Amino acid sequence: MIQDPKLVARGEYLAKAGDCSACHDAADHTPLAGGLPVNSPFGPIYASNITPDPASGIGRYTLTEFADAIRLGKRSDGARLYPAMPYPSFANMTDEDVTALYAYLMHGVKPVAKRAPETKLPFPFNQRWGLLFWSLAFGNREQFVPDPVRSVQWNRGAYLVQGLGHCGACHTPRGPAYNELGYNEKSPWYLTGGVNDHWLAPNLTGDPASGLGRWSDQNIADFLRSGHGAGAIAFGAMSPVIGDSTQYLSADDLQSIATYLKSLPPQKKNGSYADTAHARMLTARSIATGEVERHGAGLYLSFCARCHRTDGSGQPGKVATLAGNPLVLAADATSVLRIVIEGSRSPLTAAGPTPQKMPGFQGQLTSTEIAEVVSFIRNAWGNHAAPVSDREVERLRSEIHQ
Repeated sequence: MIQDPKLVARGEYLAKAGDCSACHDAADHTPLAGGLPVNSPFGPIYASNITPDPASGIGRYTLTEFADAIRLGKRSDGARLYPAMPYPSFANMTDEDVTALYAYLMHGVKPVAKRAPETKLPFPFNQRWGLLFWSLAFGNREQFVPDPVRSVQWNRGAYLVQGLGHCGACHTPRGPAYNELGYNEKSPWYLTGGVNDHWLAPNLTGDPASGLGRWSDQNIADFLRSGHGAGAIAFGAMSPVIGDSTQYLSADDLQSIATYLKSLPPQKKNGSYADTAHARMLTARSIATGEVERHGAGLYLSFCARCHRTDGSGQPGKVATLAGNPLVLAADATSVLRIVIEGSRSPLTAAGPTPQKMPGFQGQLTSTEIAEVVSFIRNAWGNHAAPVSDREVERLRSEIHQ
């Protein structure tokens, strides 16, 4: 049964939905051979080889051992996995989906005899036995239970977002024990935004400014399929998620995810956006004249306006809209700052336009200038969000060595 081609094909789809390749592909792009570091606050955690090689991979795992690994964070030798592996989310998976994923990894993946580097975190984080107590205190051991008062589509979306998609691993803030502050919509912190590896994964609740409140179901589905939606373009760590995972999901599954996300009420609101002709006119005048009273206006004109336009509208399929962009209005400006510093590249997808690259300005703008232009963008065209300081930029540049 495990070798049934239909079951293996189903498992391959689930592996894409779970974005296994994002962490487990090797640096040379060998599928699922492991070795890439997942950067945590405690040091790099190396993703394991999950090909069916019996020595370097998971070839000797039984189905029960595999289920324990992805649901409980427990290896076949009894050692505990670090929560960089999103087993609290995968705990939601049904038995049928666990079996299908196992079938694919065992019979649909080429074995690779390549051992991943050993994770060596400093004391006390190298004491893996302590992760048992972490799991008991902060983990999730419950399989997904459909909500009988919700639609089939909503429940499918909830299952994908909370489980295989493990969206909360990035988009939910974490506590001091690196624990996600909630695993479903019952927590007011769930999907309200989180910083991982110096990228902000933004708020996915219904906040009309910094969240998805002004996005339609179709905007969300389009974004997950192509990396473009509602004027926003995928960036940073989200680009490979779309390129390797969500673009391959069925139209029904994408619509289900959108239905679930649009049901989430606004949480952790930040900023505001007032799309008025007067606000756009004042901003355009400030940019055109480089008003000294509005720090950053001249910098925007010199470095940003040619692509993002003086009205912040961007260019469909090429350049992100800045006016009303939830990322621009987020409480934490980390991602906007990092994009200005390092640049960004849109994802390559079958349904999307040709990828475009935004240059970084780390060699052209000082930290003070970056703070000024980002603060200007966060308060232009009707945007209203807290300004950023040059100290925030300096700290980020130091952490990413730019």
